[in-house]
Amino acid sequence: MAMEVTQILLNAQAVDSSVRKHAEEDLKQFQEQNLPGFLLSLAGELANDDKPADSRKLAGLILKNALDAKEHNRKLELVQRWLSLDQTVKAHVKACLLKTLSSLSLDARSTASQVIAKVASIELPHKQWPELVEALLSNTNQLPTHTRQATLETLGYICEEVSPDVIDQDQVNKILTAVVQGMNASESNNDVRLAATIALYNALSFAQANFSNDMERDYIMRVVCESTLSPELRIRQAAFECLVAISSTYYEKLAPYIQDIFNITAKAIKEDEEPVALQAVEFWSSICDEEIDILEEYGGDFTGDSDIPCFYFVKQALPALVPLLLETLLKQEEDQDQDEGAWNIAMAGGTCLGLVARTVGDDVVPLVMPFIEENITKPDWRQREAATYAFGSILEGPSPDKLMPLVNVALNFMLNALMNDPNNNVKDTTAWTLGRIFEFMHGSTLETPIITQANCQQIMTVLLQSMNDVPNVAEKACGALYFLAQGYEDVEQSSSPLTPFIHDTIQALLNVTHRADAGESRLRTAAYETLNEVVRCSTDDTAPIVIQLVPAIVRELDQTFAAQSVSSEEREKRNELQGLLCGCLQVMIQKLGSSEPTKSHFLQYADQMMTLFLRVFGSKSATAHEEAMLAIGALAYCAGSDFAKYMQEFYKYLEMGLQDFEDYQVCAITVGVVGDICRALEGNILPYCDGIMTQLLKNLSSNQLHRSVKPPIFSCFGDIALAIGENFEKYMVYAMPMLQGAAELSVHTSSADDDMIEYTNTLRNGILEAYSGIFQGFKGSAKIQLLMPFAPHVLQFLDSLFLEKDMDDVVTKTAIGVLGDLADTLGSNAGILIQQSLSSKDFLNDCLSSDDHLIKESAEWAKLAISRAISF
Repeated sequence: MAMEVTQILLNAQAVDSSVRKHAEEDLKQFQEQNLPGFLLSLAGELANDDKPADSRKLAGLILKNALDAKEHNRKLELVQRWLSLDQTVKAHVKACLLKTLSSLSLDARSTASQVIAKVASIELPHKQWPELVEALLSNTNQLPTHTRQATLETLGYICEEVSPDVIDQDQVNKILTAVVQGMNASESNNDVRLAATIALYNALSFAQANFSNDMERDYIMRVVCESTLSPELRIRQAAFECLVAISSTYYEKLAPYIQDIFNITAKAIKEDEEPVALQAVEFWSSICDEEIDILEEYGGDFTGDSDIPCFYFVKQALPALVPLLLETLLKQEEDQDQDEGAWNIAMAGGTCLGLVARTVGDDVVPLVMPFIEENITKPDWRQREAATYAFGSILEGPSPDKLMPLVNVALNFMLNALMNDPNNNVKDTTAWTLGRIFEFMHGSTLETPIITQANCQQIMTVLLQSMNDVPNVAEKACGALYFLAQGYEDVEQSSSPLTPFIHDTIQALLNVTHRADAGESRLRTAAYETLNEVVRCSTDDTAPIVIQLVPAIVRELDQTFAAQSVSSEEREKRNELQGLLCGCLQVMIQKLGSSEPTKSHFLQYADQMMTLFLRVFGSKSATAHEEAMLAIGALAYCAGSDFAKYMQEFYKYLEMGLQDFEDYQVCAITVGVVGDICRALEGNILPYCDGIMTQLLKNLSSNQLHRSVKPPIFSCFGDIALAIGENFEKYMVYAMPMLQGAAELSVHTSSADDDMIEYTNTLRNGILEAYSGIFQGFKGSAKIQLLMPFAPHVLQFLDSLFLEKDMDDVVTKTAIGVLGDLADTLGSNAGILIQQSLSSKDFLNDCLSSDDHLIKESAEWAKLAISRAISF
């Protein structure tokens, strides 16, 4: 069945494109016409030490891609395809893969390890290949070190690929024993030790039982800690990566080891090479993350019922940990401010210091201030930058009372530094720190404002002038202005302290977007984001200035279509700019459309805007499509029934958006826009409903569409029903069974996975919003009897949700609202059903006594509707 594929595989890597293309076609044809032969040939090639390295490597890669894919549905397809192959073929492929683990070629062994793990991820959950783990474990006792190294690597990949419940505990114990033995200092071969250490990292989620056993845990921790002292850098780095993973997976088991770990991490941070030191810092960042989560969840109130108590490791380590982190801040790289992807020990130390501040609050301040005071005015830029970075890092966590006196002193100093410091690194960090001051120490919730009539002029002057600085400094200055504007978002007055500066601020930001170097350091994006925030937080007295901005942005969007974009880079830049401009117009539509006096002025540009938004759909950019669609949704909401004049032309793009499964975010946004249009047009959307509903129903039936789009589609059913009322009758025969099926599924999804719980609640909410819209849409109609057959199921769904006890607050509010809608629409017909329902009364009482005022409000309305229905 197998055939000679060496030459085809080599040709598929040829420099000559025609040779390459021909070989790729041959491989594709072979796979389609004879899959078993194709897989056997590839496995044979990979296992044969006499074959060229390049053909073996590609054979392994194609084999791996024949078993797995990133796209979920394609992955399921490949899994089924493998499972349905003849047992003899699969056995032969697997034998070749296991044989390759003894190959002298490192590339071939490594590729085989990955392919074995892919096969294991398919077969082990189906109780197939039960002998695999034992076969691998027997390898770990073999003499050739290269075979042991490849086997440990394979075990690591398997643990990465499969779920812990797939391998029984006895085999897990044996895997961990083999892995930890391979890590031991007595192991003389560094490649084996490294493979074992990486394997342990992947196997940690399997080790729950072992970490619950004191003796086994002690042994694992001892070996990991010893490995952090290995002479080999890669082993030390991998061992610290294990410690980082252990800190988050087994935080509650760390107490006996934390002093030793502190000593090890401190030594690594001070003395080791950067890749190792970074992981040592990461350990403490991870501990901070754990303790922040615990403290947020329990609010510091620990009882015997708490799942995981807080051990306050960070607080205990504070006097030694903070000086250690401050020392790292002085190890900056010369040009780190220019490199967007830069990550070094100074940045890691600052990030960790920020997490420490969030973990321990006020206690961090007295430990950091002496460092700041000592270094902030030093002639060496590194000391000034480190001091500034330290100050910016501790602004989130400590109380305003503790920080306010320090910020008041620092503010003036920072403004002067931003204008006058000769070093760009210092200016970059200073602008970032000002942004942090405005983000955390400025806003309507703080009693004493740090921005006053006395200093506002100076702040604005410095920030606007800094926008002319080098791109990275200008970008941080935009960020500072963003948070400064955001602090006035809740100002109820008709004027804010920023009012006198709005005109100059808008002009300065527009100038930044036109800079020749605005493509560097995200500067153009930052300027538009800040412009949006300035508009969003502007007050009534600056509305005329914002209105003047509309034609300017419309003109800029229009000009993007005039430019001839030849290269793909130019097209990409144009698409990005169109997305930014559409986003900017969306914010202005929402701002100016929210009050009648400004709406009429602004709507004179609506035709022009709509024409340009539709032209944006001609580009191939998903981001630009998203932004244009969101802007159209905002325009529909603002224009109300007048939006009808655009529907004929817009409808084809609406349909395109609903069909865009690949860029599913575009599809999700389009579904939301359908809701906006329903609210705007109400009954006038009816002529378009057949097409929209057909597409939405298709989307729900498709397994190609990302699951996150499905809850908004159900919600959209409610929007459509609310808009067209009893005309929704014709869609009920299709929509109601889908709602019922999804409702049943959403009740019985039990999962410990946070993402799945969140998705399930989103799905439930979408279904409930659909029911709510349908009931409200039919209210007062002569056809309400059409809803009666579905009422028992809706009540049963509400009963099940109540009894499951795992609804979040949003679902609870919508669910009790649906109970009210059902009673309100069906009246006495519903009264009997509600009285017969298992838990409606208990559910209502629970909601009436809820601490959440929105749930309580919904429950009070439901109670009124139910009492009316029952008393008929």
